[in-house]
Amino acid sequence: MSFTAQDVKTLREKTGAGMMECKKALDAASGNMEKAIEHLRKQGLAAASKKAGRIAAEGAVRAFVSSDCKSAALVELNCETDFVAKTDDFLGLADQIASLVVSQKLESVESVLASKIGELTVEQAISEKIAKIGEKITLRRLELFQGSGSYMVSYIHGAGSIGTVVEIGLGDVNKAQASDFVEFSKDLAMHTAAAAPRYLAKDEVPQEAILKELEIYKEVLRKEGKKEEMLDKIAEGKLGKFFEDVCLLHQPFVKDPKTKITQLLESQSKKLGTELVIRRFARFVLGEGIEKKQGDFAAEVMSQVKV
Repeated sequence: MSFTAQDVKTLREKTGAGMMECKKALDAASGNMEKAIEHLRKQGLAAASKKAGRIAAEGAVRAFVSSDCKSAALVELNCETDFVAKTDDFLGLADQIASLVVSQKLESVESVLASKIGELTVEQAISEKIAKIGEKITLRRLELFQGSGSYMVSYIHGAGSIGTVVEIGLGDVNKAQASDFVEFSKDLAMHTAAAAPRYLAKDEVPQEAILKELEIYKEVLRKEGKKEEMLDKIAEGKLGKFFEDVCLLHQPFVKDPKTKITQLLESQSKKLGTELVIRRFARFVLGEGIEKKQGDFAAEVMSQVKV
């Protein structure tokens, strides 16, 4: 056996499949977690990969938007315990780093660590906090946003379990001051946190990911007894739902599921009298990819959205 009881537990937490099914999947995948998840999906025993996002680590995702909303940053700063993550000391450091990313236009963790906050480099400031707090602190990742004719908006869930920044392009940047636009942009940032898009539009989805989805659909259809000659056509038809799940522009708006984000952009563009486009977005989930169980933060954000 090339996997452990902990691997079975982890797979069960990621997919919601039963213990025996998880054992069989890991056995069939020779212990490879991603292949085991794919195996379960083909068996119709696991939901799509969204459940795999239930892992997290301690710390905080924080954002900073410049006063003119033309630049923004999203950062993730990690620590060892939830207790430390909620302290003013830790959150203050994370906020300082996010502000520094924007003011110095820094695009990598290395460049941030070498830059200064006051008399100390960020690396030295982190070392001082480690000595004071007694926990390991790590700047894990960051994203810098800056653009001409763009408006940046952010959303942070709670103290930093999920964070998003969305870059919205406006034909007339003066319309960014309109109350309707401000409300729309905030809704869009919250939607991005709740709906967990992985791409902006269909043309950004890698062909490899599309082919994998098609193969999974066809395998499920075979098990349902569908005729082989019909599999390609039916599977292609299911891709629409896949794009709705993973592409921001094609997702149903969380506050009005009957309206797609593309439709929302069109209606807001008409209302404001200027074209609106989403140019880019970033979404960080605290500890994403670090094997430490946490709650389903996306579901938590969804529960707070007032329809």
